[in-house]
Amino acid sequence: MMTQKRKRRTDRNHALYVITNIVTGEQYLGLTAISCGAKQALYVRIRKHIQRAKTETKSWGLCESIRTHGTESFTYGLLEIVRGKKPAHSRETQLIKEFNPALNTFK
Repeated sequence: MMTQKRKRRTDRNHALYVITNIVTGEQYLGLTAISCGAKQALYVRIRKHIQRAKTETKSWGLCESIRTHGTESFTYGLLEIVRGKKPAHSRETQLIKEFNPALNTFK
């Protein structure tokens, strides 16, 4: 008897998060997929932002702010959890349009 492979889930949860520069008050809104728990996924994503700021020369708002003010000048938090990739991206776009966070720049 052959067993069928389970279809990979495409409707996983996604975490919408905010990173705040406590020196300037500027914020960044982001989205990450949750595969191992929201807290862990958020921690991994924040570490990726920090690594990118330190090792790449991107002129993105968040990267420049991390390089200028140092990692200790930032806090982060979970805004909400959204089920499914498309709804999560739609909600992220909606929040970015609504709040216009200063660090969501990609040059």
